[in-house]
Amino acid sequence: MFLHIVSAHYIDRYRIEIQFSDGRSGIADLADSLKGKVFQSLQDLVLFQQFEVETELRTIRWSNGADFAPEYLYFLAFRDLPELQEQFQSWGYLSPKVTVNV
Repeated sequence: MFLHIVSAHYIDRYRIEIQFSDGRSGIADLADSLKGKVFQSLQDLVLFQQFEVETELRTIRWSNGADFAPEYLYFLAFRDLPELQEQFQSWGYLSPKVTVNV
């Protein structure tokens, strides 16, 4: 499944409402994702709000060149949905659940 960002709107703090190409809409909270050189400046909320949906990459992008993979944003928006857990595991965002037989 190839995901793309269709639209995105700033909500508050570090949260963005995103509509994805599969028709789902959700809110991604990026507060814990703004680490490292390229993302550190986005901790400034004024700068954080200045994103666009980049048409070539089809994801959210900031003027400093920072962007996130659509799949990662999808994970952030829907990480708690049971029906998507297997997909998130295959993308590497969740560890496979280990069952121990006693």
